[in-house]
Amino acid sequence: MSERISAAAARRIAIAAQGLARPRPQPWATTTRDLQRVVRDVRIVQIDSVNVLTRSHYLPFFSRLGPYDTALLDRMRDVAPRRLVEYWAHEASLIPPELWPLFRFRMDKAHSESWGWMQRAAREHPHLVESVRAEVAAAGPITARGLEAVLAHDHDRPREDWGWNWSLVKRVVEHLFWAGEIASAGRTAQFERRYALPERIFPPHLRGLVEERIEPWQAFERLIDLAGRAHGIGTELCLRDYARLRPAQARPALESLVDQGVLRPVSVDGWARTAYLHREARRPRSVHTRALLSPFDSLVWQRERVQALFDFTYRIEIYTPAEKRVHGYYVLPFLLGDELVGRVDLKSDRADGVLRIQRVTWEDGRGGAADRAELDAELDLMADWLRLSEVRNASPIESRTAESGA
Repeated sequence: MSERISAAAARRIAIAAQGLARPRPQPWATTTRDLQRVVRDVRIVQIDSVNVLTRSHYLPFFSRLGPYDTALLDRMRDVAPRRLVEYWAHEASLIPPELWPLFRFRMDKAHSESWGWMQRAAREHPHLVESVRAEVAAAGPITARGLEAVLAHDHDRPREDWGWNWSLVKRVVEHLFWAGEIASAGRTAQFERRYALPERIFPPHLRGLVEERIEPWQAFERLIDLAGRAHGIGTELCLRDYARLRPAQARPALESLVDQGVLRPVSVDGWARTAYLHREARRPRSVHTRALLSPFDSLVWQRERVQALFDFTYRIEIYTPAEKRVHGYYVLPFLLGDELVGRVDLKSDRADGVLRIQRVTWEDGRGGAADRAELDAELDLMADWLRLSEVRNASPIESRTAESGA
């Protein structure tokens, strides 16, 4: 019979696996080594362009480390020898360069499994594909706008689809990015990808990874192993969602890892599905965690998992019409101890130097004086990190001055 694990123990395992149970460095004392430790814990960091608070990929590091210099993370992505590269791992994501070959199976399917408009652009405009590839090779790193200017294709940009009105050049260059024929050398201040050949952005000792071929079944097995490490404990759905694998890709890998003893089937109180415990998962007796989590934090990616682990119903409402939102626009779950105790809708008002609390929603039985004090302290830390001088509630109007290094 499989081991039975309490819901509280499962939460602590998951929190520890994500690096959220580890003590934080002193504010602003974080080093590149600390950032790399977070990368080793989570392996995949999702990217999103919404900037109402700050770029989402910065937040998981703040949640785990407290205030740090985001320029350190930018350098890991943008400056040789790069410690992070971009690819479609979960969604658009930052990954360590050594994971690049594990996604060759996805790159090889660019003509059949990428977004349809990418496929059509590549299929219908082969000469433009060659021109874009040649220009990136000659002039990269270069943005899509730079390519449009050189190739004079900006007039092909459709105007009807808000947010996805990509020019033909942008569609072609994104096809090549999906296919792994070009890569991202980092981002501009406007958050535009800077495209270059992969061999020009990988560190010299890792350039062999650009052409390395791994059998798909081996890649799936390694990706499920990495997901198991990052989750600590999770169902098949949790594990395959981490790198967006399909059931037919994930199940043989999962079975093989069980046979090898890497993953062990267990039962978790209150979970309808079998869970899998990674053999290297830490099992702390308690965790003393306080963190505001990005809507794109890997702890809360899989919504069924969040519900099962924390009895916490969470949905991203960014794309929900304002009148239909329940909790707000950019809502961060608040992790305290081993529970998600509330939601905070936040906005950086950079012009006024204010971190605005649009709304706070506490879970039933939470939100007492001790919870509010912990949230206040975390918000003050966040304001300091974002170089905002004040934390202010939208209603009722109430403000606190953020102390540097608080």
